[in-house]
Amino acid sequence: MQETQQRGSAWSIKLALILYNIFGYKFIYYLLYPITFFYFLLAGNVKKSLKIYYKHLNLAFNNRVYYEHLRVFAICLVDRFVSKIDPKSYNFIYDNIEVPSAILEKGTVLIYSHFGGWAASSTGAHVKNSVNIVMQEILLDGIKAIENSIEKASKVEKSNVNIIDLNQGSIVVSVQIANALLNEEVVAIMADRASNTKSETEVFFLGEKAKFNKNPFQVAYKVNKPLLVYFIVLVGMKKYKVEYINIDMDQSKKEAEAVAEALNIYVKKFEEIVQKYPNQWFNFYDFWEKK
Repeated sequence: MQETQQRGSAWSIKLALILYNIFGYKFIYYLLYPITFFYFLLAGNVKKSLKIYYKHLNLAFNNRVYYEHLRVFAICLVDRFVSKIDPKSYNFIYDNIEVPSAILEKGTVLIYSHFGGWAASSTGAHVKNSVNIVMQEILLDGIKAIENSIEKASKVEKSNVNIIDLNQGSIVVSVQIANALLNEEVVAIMADRASNTKSETEVFFLGEKAKFNKNPFQVAYKVNKPLLVYFIVLVGMKKYKVEYINIDMDQSKKEAEAVAEALNIYVKKFEEIVQKYPNQWFNFYDFWEKK
């Protein structure tokens, strides 16, 4: 997996949450303008990676674009935490919400990407059964402590979201995924970044081959479960639009072929999404780097 530093620092997030509790969300929202400028001056490696990304999009990249990309990321990062404190204040907009809700209730492989408000979206999952997010828990200790303190202090109902930590090892993770799907629960996996090289596969993305995670497609094929793709698009203050597609895995074909077809459908949709909302993809490294 591409090793990337966890963006955001514990002290800045903790300060933002203290100010949120005192002054409210709007204050934090507008405070992010000067805070973003601070990171704008310091995050040179991010700027270099975004320049490569915007070049693949055939879009102009300048300081204004760079600043706005960082600001959108900051908003989504704040929403990751605030949505746990006050989930009912967030609005997640769906077209025909009955469609994804019905699919998720059956036990589903849900595909996320490091895009928009994916981390806040569990508050608007609209599903009664458990949502298990498969991810490598690389949060800095300070940030993880903040999340834990929010969950302990929260007066809202206990979340139905669980983390399946990839650091536990492949065998443990595989058992947890299988058990969750057997129990008709949702298993959410990132498809734009693989946790190990065995799960990587190259697909043309924005005109050049890039590595994606084939694991969620393999899981869906092996257990014959529905495959749903979510993109959580920031459209306003505490407001997100959920764009989704349902991918049917062709069980009549061999696994490799069916996985390749499904992955290409996901990548094509992903291209459409980043072209429409270029400043909401938060993979801050050279996605096309050759190794």
